[in-house]
Amino acid sequence: MLRVERAGPVATITLDSPERRNSQVPSLWSALAEVGAGLDPTIRVVVVRAEGPSFSAGLDLAMLTPEGAPGELSLFTLAAGAGTALDEAIAHFQRGFAIWAEVPAITIAAVQGHAIGAGFQLALACDLRVVADDVAFAMRETSLGLVPDLGATSPLVRAVGYARALEICATGRFVGAQEAVAIGLGSVAVPRDELDAAAHDLAEAILQTPQAALRELKPLLRNAMDASLSDQLRAEREAQARLLTAMVQAAGK
Repeated sequence: MLRVERAGPVATITLDSPERRNSQVPSLWSALAEVGAGLDPTIRVVVVRAEGPSFSAGLDLAMLTPEGAPGELSLFTLAAGAGTALDEAIAHFQRGFAIWAEVPAITIAAVQGHAIGAGFQLALACDLRVVADDVAFAMRETSLGLVPDLGATSPLVRAVGYARALEICATGRFVGAQEAVAIGLGSVAVPRDELDAAAHDLAEAILQTPQAALRELKPLLRNAMDASLSDQLRAEREAQARLLTAMVQAAGK
């Protein structure tokens, strides 16, 4: 279950199935994609959080059985079929994660307890992560004979580097709060009962920055790792020119 609330320029998206440790299914990913695609342009910050002791225990493993999860697609059945159905299904699943790189709002994941597999990938889909002192990140797909496929490989490598990303994924080990902050997976670690307040404080700090600058800054930095130096310099010039031109126009009114 997904709950969406708004307070001024801040939207809060809450995973709200604590009895299932917020395990994930395709309908949740479709809902995330729909929320992202329909995000009001006046929203400046999105906080992604979860009810209960765990942020998300990851994929509902019933999806890997012939029966599947109730009312959901079965990956087992899709993989057994012919044609492009499996590729198309996974591409659809990925939208619930990739959309958050595309929205102009800054996204913050507030992560407590277990963030495993798809849970870890959802946190990585956000621009920033605030973690509780009990957080336990793990990429367990390889233990199931699979790989992360919900868009997390790129932000994970960008955050921690290839070698550490390989080690984290290949071993499936847990990454705790102190290590997460040290290697760049988290911005800050706080006591569990201060997590929501810390995410709110970060959102408030972001809101103090002029909106136009942030809307240029997010894509500029996201593209920096892959762009050539000349392309990145051009992107910087173009972004700055747009901002300076808008300032002059505003001053002339």
